[in-house]
Amino acid sequence: MALTTHLSAQDADEKYATELLKQGVAAPDFTLKTADGKTFSMSSLRGKYIVLDFWATWCPDCRKDVPEMKRLHQAYASDKVAFVGVSFDTDATAWRTFVTQNKMDWTHVSELKKMKETAIAKTYGVKWIPSVYIIDPDGKVLLGTVMIEKVGKTLESIHE
Repeated sequence: MALTTHLSAQDADEKYATELLKQGVAAPDFTLKTADGKTFSMSSLRGKYIVLDFWATWCPDCRKDVPEMKRLHQAYASDKVAFVGVSFDTDATAWRTFVTQNKMDWTHVSELKKMKETAIAKTYGVKWIPSVYIIDPDGKVLLGTVMIEKVGKTLESIHE
């Protein structure tokens, strides 16, 4: 599932993000279990910007983006910006171990099912990972992309 290097950022979204929710659409609420077994609802973050990162430990492009996502989290996480990782791992131990070992210190949730079998992938139109959304404080999609560079630029513009 690696992106070919000749695609521009725009081309990558045109090819891989075609079914993601569009800007301005209300982001559906969801409730899932966290990596530490607690229940998490996205609605608990209403009033904040939410970076919603769809990924899996078995995905090479997702693993490649981890250092940049950690940098974005460190730079922008605040009382106004929250990060949530949505994993498509089926092995709970592998998922939890990866999150811990890589010091991914934000909320992580999963259905512990294959991507195509999850309700959240269907609800959010995720056909490719990594896919990332930024949800605005009113619960509407601000950005849906497969390109982490766009996430950084959007967070930078919000932060100004």
